[in-house]
Amino acid sequence: MSILSVEKVKLNARAKDKTEAIRMAGRLLVDAGHVPPEYVDKMLEREALSSTYMGGSLAIPHGTNEAKPLVRSTGMSILVFPDGVPFGDGETAKLVVGIAAVGDDHLDILTNVAMICSDEDSFEAILAADSPEALIRIFEGGMQP
Repeated sequence: MSILSVEKVKLNARAKDKTEAIRMAGRLLVDAGHVPPEYVDKMLEREALSSTYMGGSLAIPHGTNEAKPLVRSTGMSILVFPDGVPFGDGETAKLVVGIAAVGDDHLDILTNVAMICSDEDSFEAILAADSPEALIRIFEGGMQP
């Protein structure tokens, strides 16, 4: 099973708040078979402990450590919110990357996502992607400098 696929990418997403955005990210992971529905509640628990808003319009919601046994396979979902979604403390996320990871896979995923999104050109290309396939190419290193 692929970590990222077109079924787990949603462009032009809309949510009223971070709870709805996290539920959307989690639902894509559930629908893809990476996690059971209970994992989404663990993502919301994790958010209540400490915000997964990383700055720069990026949020990376994921489950609590206690949710690890629920993860069937490593996967990520990506939602682009062109109008942004409030993430608390006056912060707005335009890119929400949901993660479910087996073992320590989350460390590699977090590092890779942070590296890709810290590059301004890559981040702008992600927000401007006109198809899930184009967005996936950026995340898979298909974007040439």
